[in-house]
Amino acid sequence: MDLWLLLKAAILGIVEGVTEFIPVSSTGHLILSQDFLDFTGRKENAFIIFIQLGAILAVVWLYRKKFIDVILNLRSQPQARGLAANLVVATLPAVVIGLPSEKWIEANLFRPIPVALAFVAGGLAILLIERWRKTPNVESVDHIPLKQAFGVGMIQVLAILFPGISRSGATIMGGLVLGLSRKAATEFSFFLAIPAMLGASFIKLIKARELMSVADLPVFTVGFVVSFLSALMVIRSLLSYVARRSFVPFAWYRILVGALILILYWNRSTF
Repeated sequence: MDLWLLLKAAILGIVEGVTEFIPVSSTGHLILSQDFLDFTGRKENAFIIFIQLGAILAVVWLYRKKFIDVILNLRSQPQARGLAANLVVATLPAVVIGLPSEKWIEANLFRPIPVALAFVAGGLAILLIERWRKTPNVESVDHIPLKQAFGVGMIQVLAILFPGISRSGATIMGGLVLGLSRKAATEFSFFLAIPAMLGASFIKLIKARELMSVADLPVFTVGFVVSFLSALMVIRSLLSYVARRSFVPFAWYRILVGALILILYWNRSTF
């Protein structure tokens, strides 16, 4: 067994779990980490897709009681139907706009320089939103109006079209712009990750199934488990964090990392 390969799997699992639900772009960090670890190729990309399922499972596990309650009371409780409808409506833009453009985006923008530019742009957007956002009028994820849920879904498309923007960053900050409280915006971002990422991951894995074999199981398992465990810790910590503080530190992190990547990769990469 190649221990170095297993270590790479663990490192990438940590990167995925830690960055998936905070506004710094897991896709951007994974692209850069793969490049740094020399872990690139079709099978390696299938591995990245697979470990994203570990991060999604963390959300399902932490909110399992809520999801079970929604499923059991879908017919009897308007609140349960409202949350389900919001997730469907907010996912539609990603399906309609994101899927047709996926191949072109992966072929042309999954590189360090475009990611770095998106890092900086996203960081500046967070600074502006934190400074000028309006007072929230929706305090709970259970009471988000359908129109605002659709708006968050439209903003989520930015993260699909521009790797490095951050899906969680786009949906959380978009929620703040549309009047959601920090907690409501963050939790809705968590929930919205499930249909958005789950559907995309399964489609990609089905297409890549011929690349994988039983021999890859240890590597895929290590990445999945590490992603799941690290995502669990981050989700719990983030909910506690947003109750008291702004996302400004994440903005400066994005800007500094983006600037550093531009310096390191400018002469090595092409647009």
